[in-house]
Amino acid sequence: MASIMTQKTYMAKPAEVKRKWYLVDAQGKTLGRLASQVSKILQGKNKPTYTPHIDTGDFVVIINAEKICVSGKKMTQKVYYRHTGFPGGLRVSKITEVFDKKPERVLEMAIKGMMPKSILSKHMIKKLKIYAGSSHPHEAQKPEKIEL
Repeated sequence: MASIMTQKTYMAKPAEVKRKWYLVDAQGKTLGRLASQVSKILQGKNKPTYTPHIDTGDFVVIINAEKICVSGKKMTQKVYYRHTGFPGGLRVSKITEVFDKKPERVLEMAIKGMMPKSILSKHMIKKLKIYAGSSHPHEAQKPEKIEL
């Protein structure tokens, strides 16, 4: 009984965290399913050393964001809301407008919505790099290609 009580739960320390780089090709992937898997990697939930109050996540580079798919009637019905902060300042934009202007933004907002609502998520979202085309400037980091 005494030996069971001496075991401690492992808590990662910020200096011990080893970060890897992953490359994800978004071509033909569904928006929500890809976003949920990427958010788990950014949070570090795919590692056995996951600690809720420490950023243990890895870097993720997403390419071909312009070729992502959405299911159902989302392309015609999904709407994004934002507010300017002034009276009557509600701005509404459809997903097609946002997708035409900046396709990376759609994927970024989906992933950001799946992150924890804390200060820690600001640090986690900085490790996300999204590009509309198939090229990216992170070849020096040697990202490991993963299939989600």
